[in-house]
Amino acid sequence: MSSDSTSPAAPESTLPAVIVTLCAEAGPGKTICPTDAAKAYAHERGEDELAWREWLTKVRRSAVDLAREGRLVIYRKGKPVDPNDFRGVYRLGLPRSE
Repeated sequence: MSSDSTSPAAPESTLPAVIVTLCAEAGPGKTICPTDAAKAYAHERGEDELAWREWLTKVRRSAVDLAREGRLVIYRKGKPVDPNDFRGVYRLGLPRSE
């Protein structure tokens, strides 16, 4: 029996898992844009092309939670920011091991 590309082979990933995976794929010292995470998550869920916009607020919340756990760093203008107090444009990356 062949597998159909529309039927899921595995349970869908959680939003935090998608964010961490994308950051890991970006590589050490690299960051991703939150919109990339929202687009990837919406695509994984099979949603239409513009549905990612609805996930941006949840990406931010998940990023804040992940940063508080130490699994992610939120950057603004290339510098790490306090996950409890930041505004504006931001990027996401894995903690740097030095």
